[in-house]
Amino acid sequence: MPITIIVGGQYGSEGKGKVSHALAKEMGASVAIRIGGPNSGHTVISPSGESIIFKHLPTAAILPDVTCILGAGSYINPDILLAEIKVAGLSESRLIIDPNAAVITDAEIAEEQGSRLREEIGSTLSGTGAAVIKRIQRDGALKLAKNDDRLAPYVQPSISFMRSKLDKRERVIIEGTQGYGLSLLHSPHYPFVTSRDTTAAGFLSEVGLGPRDVDDVVLVLRTFPIRVSGNSGPLSDEIDWNKVTSEAGSESQFIEFTSVTRTVRRIGRFDVKIVRHAIAANNPSRIVLNHLDYVDRNCAVLKSLTNSTTQFVQEVEANLGRAVDYYGFGQDLLINRQGNEIKMAKKWH
Repeated sequence: MPITIIVGGQYGSEGKGKVSHALAKEMGASVAIRIGGPNSGHTVISPSGESIIFKHLPTAAILPDVTCILGAGSYINPDILLAEIKVAGLSESRLIIDPNAAVITDAEIAEEQGSRLREEIGSTLSGTGAAVIKRIQRDGALKLAKNDDRLAPYVQPSISFMRSKLDKRERVIIEGTQGYGLSLLHSPHYPFVTSRDTTAAGFLSEVGLGPRDVDDVVLVLRTFPIRVSGNSGPLSDEIDWNKVTSEAGSESQFIEFTSVTRTVRRIGRFDVKIVRHAIAANNPSRIVLNHLDYVDRNCAVLKSLTNSTTQFVQEVEANLGRAVDYYGFGQDLLINRQGNEIKMAKKWH
């Protein structure tokens, strides 16, 4: 069945938002599903060049005629979501929230902010983990989307809607969150992980669809993996942003801030080991390698591989035993192996 799952192969911020948006447009997806909570942000570039960060909506929300879904496994901060709906210009008919999606309240946020999770594991303190705990406790303390009046215009059962689209062979994109190295279950770096599983199988479970529905798993990687600032866990061969900038030959400083906490990200060299684990767990049909402009700034200008980026890709492919299917040169530039650019949105409602 026509489901594409986008999954990160490192520690998040691999560029899943850009990839999800580009593939939704290229494949003519009619449904885009976002997984997770507001503890991660996905960036998409609008046709006017504006950088938009969505913590709840899928990045395909800025495409016309795409229905967005937040499934039962979602953790929703209504204030954040309602602001994003306004930015995207989504009508009530273009967003479905499953009744069993969790609502993050001030109580969950306060609980995390009063903890030592930021110091101990680099948590974003969004309240997502606290809401996960309440769901597991099953004592009735967790608020669900069906009980929040602010979300009422969008709440309806999501599985039957998705099944109706799949029965018509319409493409569905599931936009996963964070990366394999942060999986609560499978990461080798526990406890420096997130509060949920971050594999393709985990995302599918949270959506509520079955394995036989999936025909495409896209693993997204970046040339230099990142982790959030502070004591966020191991990062093999960690370097700094000055080193990346210098090696890329860039006249302007490369630096990234986390989408949620706006702190400087840690950065390291490509780690084959964690990616091999991600490939084994997710069995991807396609692989995207983003941030090749961090290897050579010129490739973003030329919109093609240069000698140094070609060598980098070849080394990655040799070490992984897998071909790279798409090359990312910047926030809004994705090229396939044939050298064709995957166009971003030209219309935005």
